[in-house]
Amino acid sequence: MPARLAVLGSINLDLVASVAAAPRQGETVLGGDLQRQPGGKGANQAIAAARLGARVEMIGAVGDDDPGRELLAALRHSGVNTSRVQVVHGASGVALIVVDSAGENTIVVCPGAGLRIDAMVAGAGLDAAVLAQLEVDMEVVEQVARQTTGPFFLNVSPVTDLSQELRDRVDLFIVNEGEYEKSPYLATASQVALTLGAEGAVLLRRGRVVAKARVPAERVVNTVGAGDAFAAALAVALLEDYSESDALETACRVGAVAVADPQSQPTLRPLAYYAP
Repeated sequence: MPARLAVLGSINLDLVASVAAAPRQGETVLGGDLQRQPGGKGANQAIAAARLGARVEMIGAVGDDDPGRELLAALRHSGVNTSRVQVVHGASGVALIVVDSAGENTIVVCPGAGLRIDAMVAGAGLDAAVLAQLEVDMEVVEQVARQTTGPFFLNVSPVTDLSQELRDRVDLFIVNEGEYEKSPYLATASQVALTLGAEGAVLLRRGRVVAKARVPAERVVNTVGAGDAFAAALAVALLEDYSESDALETACRVGAVAVADPQSQPTLRPLAYYAP
């Protein structure tokens, strides 16, 4: 049976400007290429998990506007169950993204509908594992964590303070180096997946490395959705009973594929294709 996963998070329209070099403060850069594509950390992770073969439902919100309808269609087209996506009056979330020639990015998120999820109904009756991020209201994350009894994976992005109740509820934290450094409580957390860019990733248990993997990317085009693809792959692999080391290496392989794809929601094969 495929893994079952509910993904709680943002569903945004990405406006991506690809440039040779990102502008410095006060600088204007010409010659960029602009793309409009579905995104949002939550939607990226949900679609990645679905493309990897999991049964996925999305928890989030879009506006009752044209982008909202477009974003819902993208989720459904990828096989994501959208029955828990709330449609609210107003604008959908938008992310403004600048990607340079090395594939590195800067992002500004205008959450829109993503900050208007009804916390009380978001996870009602939910019995699946949950993968969440922090581009939505913290009250929603905490409420869904209380409402489900399945494994709870948290991508601590963007970094913000977490209540002790939420910290205690998380089974696996997923962070990059910068997020880890800004979250000192992770040094003693029960389980942390730490991504290290080109150096791969490690799995930490109370600060001690218990697994590590490194899968160099053949080329780097866009890093926007790579962390999301990694998080989705790791969650799905663990739910499918991969060993910790195999799950980590599988997730690194998926991340390496993601950085070579210009889309925030990269094309992926079923999870077993990337397994060691």
